Amino acid sequence: MTSILFRFLANAVALAAAVWLVGDITLGEADASTGSKTVTLLIVALIFGLVNLIVKPVVKLLSLPLLILSLGLFTLVINALMLMLTSALAGDAFEVDGFWPALLGGLIISIVSWAVTLVLDND
Repeated sequence: MTSILFRFLANAVALAAAVWLVGDITLGEADASTGSKTVTLLIVALIFGLVNLIVKPVVKLLSLPLLILSLGLFTLVINALMLMLTSALAGDAFEVDGFWPALLGGLIISIVSWAVTLVLDND
């Protein structure tokens, strides 16, 4: 249970870093009644986590030949596509304007999520 919570918090921090560092990735207001960017960020992190849990393994399996040929670098493209899918599912709450910002955002999210998980997870 704590592992899921750590992964959720790592995704939220990583998404916040991507929004902060990449100008074409924006975070809007998901719910006008709360008016809080933190709530919006947590909702987007939940959507991103579900996309990575459900869709990403299927896409990785289907693109296995490309992953082998590119020695794993195609994973960056898959991460960008998962970020763009999250943007499509989140609507106005989270927007990614194009593939290149998504690629850079996916790279940032991967690095920050790995670092936060490394710091928080003491197992």
